[in-house]
Amino acid sequence: MIRAGIVGGTGYTGVELLRLLANHPNVEIAAITSRTEAGAAVSELFPNLRGHLELCFTEPEPTRLADECDVVFFATPHGVAMDMVPALLAQNTRVIDLSADFRLSDPVVWERWYGRPHAAPDLLAEAVYGLPEINRETIAQARLVACPGCYPTAVQLGFLPLLEQQLVDPGQLIADAKSGASGAGRKAALGTLLCEASENFKAYGVSGHRHLPEIIQGLHQASQSPVGLTFVPHLTPMIRGIHATLYAQLQRETDLQAVYEQRYATAPFVDVLPPGSHPETRSVRGSNMCRLAVHRPSAGNTVIVLSVTDNLVKGASGQAVQNMNLMFGQEETCGLTHIAVIP
Repeated sequence: MIRAGIVGGTGYTGVELLRLLANHPNVEIAAITSRTEAGAAVSELFPNLRGHLELCFTEPEPTRLADECDVVFFATPHGVAMDMVPALLAQNTRVIDLSADFRLSDPVVWERWYGRPHAAPDLLAEAVYGLPEINRETIAQARLVACPGCYPTAVQLGFLPLLEQQLVDPGQLIADAKSGASGAGRKAALGTLLCEASENFKAYGVSGHRHLPEIIQGLHQASQSPVGLTFVPHLTPMIRGIHATLYAQLQRETDLQAVYEQRYATAPFVDVLPPGSHPETRSVRGSNMCRLAVHRPSAGNTVIVLSVTDNLVKGASGQAVQNMNLMFGQEETCGLTHIAVIP
């Protein structure tokens, strides 16, 4: 059994990890931490776990976590994991970080976007970016995995086949992305209150969103060329889900459908839909699936890719479990074969 711990278990990604790991056949949840809820039963805060998890929240102590856990997930705000991870790695405990602390390879870029110096810059070169569709083999050997952000997952999976085969101009990419309110986290914030977000639709972060450098970093690695990306995120009045509409300019003729089907033929959590399809966020709600459709309107030079994910599963906790499976020699799909919830 894989002994797993979760640091920061009171947010949406934390409870999603608990939901997935509680039903994983080869995982024992050994610890779940929260400074504010220490001593309280997990099922008191999350009644959906009643009868499935008999644990109480504890204080996050690295030494105890290392003793009790083979792997520790960080479902914490940015800036927390980088202070604790070195102590865990020193005791041979593997780490999967769901925050942005280890996603960017350049500490100067990280500081620019997150407003403080990086506490463990020497680990940035070692951290493996946890998008299995590009780093499956490297993830399997990693001590430290940086789980991608929700928008970067949907956007990169949509663009990768085009850039890897140099089919489009990497300098003219557009990502028009929409997310449900859970992407903002489980906190009291005016903009995500029901009366503010319901019956409303708005863009945000147009001048610069923290996921932008992460997306550009990944797309640059795929294309090996400078990337010009316009990324506009939007808040849409639903709880879960991301819909990314991606635009690129075609540089040479090819069978786009075949390109996508071949690229993801061995990717268990990427579903390339038939020609002419329009994937819906409800088709992935609660699942670890990314569904894609590729279009070329009027046979012109503009390629449009539609990408949908559940931001809390494939965009966060499900992908983290997928990474754990790879790191511990499990079947990649183990504990992640849930069918999406409709309605």
